[in-house]
Amino acid sequence: MAIIKGVRGFTPKIGENCFLAETAVIIGDTTIGDDCSIWYGAVLRGDVNTITIGNKVNIQDGAVIHTLYKKSVSKIGNNVSIGHNAVVHGATVEDNCLIGMSATILDNAVIGTGTIVAAGALVLSNQIVEPNSIYAGVPAKKVKNITPEQSRDIVERIANDYVMYASWYD
Repeated sequence: MAIIKGVRGFTPKIGENCFLAETAVIIGDTTIGDDCSIWYGAVLRGDVNTITIGNKVNIQDGAVIHTLYKKSVSKIGNNVSIGHNAVVHGATVEDNCLIGMSATILDNAVIGTGTIVAAGALVLSNQIVEPNSIYAGVPAKKVKNITPEQSRDIVERIANDYVMYASWYD
């Protein structure tokens, strides 16, 4: 069973039909929606501020979600995939986004709806990432626009795949 730990009077809240890998760590002021999966070695550390995760979100192996004390919260919308070893630190990721493997999203950044942040990208603090676009690089810059349909095809497929993968685990 995952490590689920209260801290500072906050106990994590987990939605229905969620898969929590045995080595996932969920701490403090963390709320997870329905149909989510938190994979092996992922850490959601709501010890210093709030983490809110929407529905049908997958946080893949080794990813870290954290915040800054009294300065930033992490908000992740619905239908979001956070890739392996990615870091979301005190940022907002709106609905229907893909955060690629080893990408880093820093404090108070906002990832617009329908956006893909490429593997290894670095989104700087306070950066506003446009909806329905692809961002890549260090620091992350806009590569191109994508249609809502293109975004939906990629993002929904991955989100649905992770719901299926989670169903394989009892």
